[in-house]
Amino acid sequence: MSNIDELRSEFSPANHFLNTATVGIPPRRAVEAFRSTLDAWAAGTQDVVAFDEDVNRSRAAFAGLTGAAVEDVGIVGQLSVTAAMVAASLPAGARVLYAEEEFTSTIFPFLAAAEAGRIRAEGVPFARLIDSITEETDLVAVAAVQSADGRIADLDALAERTAETGTRTFVDATQAAGWLPIGASRFDVVGASAYKWLLAPRGTGFMTISPAARAWVRPLFPGWYSGEDPWSTVYGAPLRLAPDARGYQASPDWLSTPAAAIALELLAGADLEEIRRHNVELGNAFCQGVGIPENDSAIVSITSEVPEERLLAEGVSAAYRGGRLRLSFHLYNTFADVEAVLKALSGS
Repeated sequence: MSNIDELRSEFSPANHFLNTATVGIPPRRAVEAFRSTLDAWAAGTQDVVAFDEDVNRSRAAFAGLTGAAVEDVGIVGQLSVTAAMVAASLPAGARVLYAEEEFTSTIFPFLAAAEAGRIRAEGVPFARLIDSITEETDLVAVAAVQSADGRIADLDALAERTAETGTRTFVDATQAAGWLPIGASRFDVVGASAYKWLLAPRGTGFMTISPAARAWVRPLFPGWYSGEDPWSTVYGAPLRLAPDARGYQASPDWLSTPAAAIALELLAGADLEEIRRHNVELGNAFCQGVGIPENDSAIVSITSEVPEERLLAEGVSAAYRGGRLRLSFHLYNTFADVEAVLKALSGS
């Protein structure tokens, strides 16, 4: 039995679920932990200090999944919050480069800063993004995997080019973390919402902030949980933040934290390359089935006039994004799911 087969026993999708790029399915043990947390909340028996251990377990698992040091990982609820912190930390007049097709949570904070006259933001086609980076580019913002169609950024080329030009980097790993190796330590800031490929509850997320980036990224939303020992920083001055990425993080969503820790540890204990191969094999099999070039991604997008209602009637859960049908394949999917969606699209 492969590692993927063992992992799949943790999931019980009721249909042909091909919509992880919208929201992932949690493993069974994470659901059980979430229910236990709700029961303890209802009974008034929660030990809130114990959630700290869940936070630290999650941080360690995210570090392992993305290739970052644990001390460079902080928790945050939403990707856009991390992006906004980066945008607000840039010096006045900074030039930001982004992909025109980018998911808005990745770029809206930079566009808002540009509209306010603080920085300059320029969009170019995703395919030309890396080649467009110059010594005049202060920061490049890009998703590791494009949400709409699954195109994968050449992260090796991005790291090499930005090192040559001295350009800072903000990478959105929301559609990548959990199935694609990131090498986060190569980039200034990496952010990810965890409710998709990381299989955690919505409202949980992570950011990595490299030691070099901590020299210029400002902690714009510090609170009691930004301290070295949060329970000793609940009252009074002076400002005393943790010296690593925890000094930038937000207070955790307590109810979601145990389930998130379990989900991330499940993935971190697996072979990420095997998950990537599995997801890509399914995505490429679908491409072959509809006669389009393989894109070697877990996300595939096609032009389709088949309404979502017909797919649902055939037991296929997917999404329409940018006027196209988007399918996303993860470790709980099999070739039976590919066959089901091909059948639904063909009408046979």
